[in-house]
Amino acid sequence: MARRRGFFAEIQHQQRLADQRAARARRERAAAQAAIERSRAQAERARAQAVRAAAASERASEAERKRAEREAQAAYAEARKAEADDQNEVLRLTNAAVGSLLGATLNVDDHVDLEQLKRTAHHPPFPHPDLEVPIPRPMPLALPPAPIWQEPAAPKGLFGKRKKHEELKQEAWAAFQAHGAEWERLRDSLPARQADADRQHDALEHRRREQLEVERGRYQATCEARQREVDEHNAEIDALIAGLGYGVPEAVQEYLDIVLANSVYPEDFEVRHEATFDAASGEAAIRAVVPAPELLPAVKAYRWVKASDEIVGAALTKKDQNERYGDALAQVALRTLHEVFEADRRGVVRSIALEVGPATKDPATGLDRFFPLVAVGASRDHFVEFDLASVVPTATLQHLGAAISKNPIALTVVDPGGVRRS
Repeated sequence: MARRRGFFAEIQHQQRLADQRAARARRERAAAQAAIERSRAQAERARAQAVRAAAASERASEAERKRAEREAQAAYAEARKAEADDQNEVLRLTNAAVGSLLGATLNVDDHVDLEQLKRTAHHPPFPHPDLEVPIPRPMPLALPPAPIWQEPAAPKGLFGKRKKHEELKQEAWAAFQAHGAEWERLRDSLPARQADADRQHDALEHRRREQLEVERGRYQATCEARQREVDEHNAEIDALIAGLGYGVPEAVQEYLDIVLANSVYPEDFEVRHEATFDAASGEAAIRAVVPAPELLPAVKAYRWVKASDEIVGAALTKKDQNERYGDALAQVALRTLHEVFEADRRGVVRSIALEVGPATKDPATGLDRFFPLVAVGASRDHFVEFDLASVVPTATLQHLGAAISKNPIALTVVDPGGVRRS
């Protein structure tokens, strides 16, 4: 019966697991925060009681000390009872989830729109936008104004002005000549320096364009590969849709896997399915693998026992455990039949042969095996007439002629052979 889950079913399955993990993480964070707040409140009460007790022991009478001790003991008892209440709430939520396996799917359209499995390629922005910006050309080299001769002012004084003035003019002229020669050298070198600056800019710009071309090529190749992967995926979806329309067995098989992988069960009662489809008879053979009975709570309620300072659970009777586990098996059976028939709008699957049970260690051999605890067959025409919102699951299975284990928690198996298709 075991068969590897199909590609698209695996996508659905992994997405479901991711959603469940995210939801579980949110719940765990909320529960952890609530526990922290309770612990802080309890610790604060304990500190307050301790402070009061210490103060009372120093200044109060014996009666007051005893009263403070009683208050501290009452606060501790309250905290321990709160722990038991927390465990009872977890137990209640688990039992409620397992008790509503069938109801959880009745308001859900189990048809899977395969078009929704198609993808769209989302390309990131080009990672090197700096290479797209041309390097600015440097400003043209500017020639400063040529030196202009300015005769120095005549010196002041009464004696030697002419001689001093001549000396100043000679010094100024020498400086003017030197500045003029320097300016001419600067003027004559300007074209070469400008050409060198232009060559450096052109080299940098050329290197930028080369790098841009390389990076654009790499980016384009990555985008094309991403788009090609999406196109191939979508082409497979189109082929699956077309094959399903023509009733191609492999396509029907794949669609069944997708539908069953899309069925979200509580994390406390996860179910996996294995299915095969026979095109000649139009029958789907399905195995629903459920948790072993020991994985379900076997406790009716928790309470704090003051004498031993322990939180203990009152065990369910074997009868109650059998009824609870048997009801869960019956709900899984009806839910699986319902989801497949509802999802198959073309009516390709005309009947279903279903087995429900755990895959666990065989107490007799210690080896892993599947234990069929419910076996039922149903035809589409008959089953779709049922109002599942109003049924008693075990009664519905009996109506369908199912084989039902009389002692499921002891893994008493049924014989799937000979179960009629109602």
